[in-house]
Amino acid sequence: MDEAEKDRHEHPLPRYWVAEADSDRAWGSRKPAGPHFAWRGIARTSDVRTAIGTIMPTSLPGGGNFDMVLGAPRGQLASFAAAFSSFVFDFAARQKLSNMHLQFSVVKQLPLPSPSAYANVGIPLDRPLASWLELRVDRLNGWIADPDERARVRAELDALMFHVYGLGRDDVSYVLDTFPIVKRKDEAAFGSYRTKELILAAYDALGEAEASGTSYRAPWNQEVHA
Repeated sequence: MDEAEKDRHEHPLPRYWVAEADSDRAWGSRKPAGPHFAWRGIARTSDVRTAIGTIMPTSLPGGGNFDMVLGAPRGQLASFAAAFSSFVFDFAARQKLSNMHLQFSVVKQLPLPSPSAYANVGIPLDRPLASWLELRVDRLNGWIADPDERARVRAELDALMFHVYGLGRDDVSYVLDTFPIVKRKDEAAFGSYRTKELILAAYDALGEAEASGTSYRAPWNQEVHA
């Protein structure tokens, strides 16, 4: 879609459709009551990213996608999506892969934060952590026409996840440097590794909020609002 279509909030339409009755038959008793999470089955460590997934409506993922049906409240599903789509989780996935397929048998062995891990995050935010994550995940799944704003929202999510996983700043820098295609594309487009710079700026701001006990403020002049 072009930027004008995004500005008008136009929805992309698929080329091919499946009858709802056929979809229901394929789901069987596993059909979720609401949104669920699906990821791309083809997962090459030589690509820009390896673990690529998204929250989906009640529909069948196609092609090489595998679906994970989570019987979880909306906020917990958003927290799962934020973790799965983070650089730190992607880094762990790359260490585990032995072929080009991110199968369920592999995913269930990967380190995803438990609800208690989120509960132990002591960073003061402007709302409960689950709601803070849900707001940003919804914004990314919705419409952000400005690519710079998208980059900042993604950076905040990645920075928060680095804190959830307990990585220090040097470790964050190292993990981000293991994504050379992201770095190369950034340097070609912006003259520097912008993704890393944004994430480290948000990571530092979150750390300062935790150390001072004051509510986190984004390190740029734009807050995320519902």
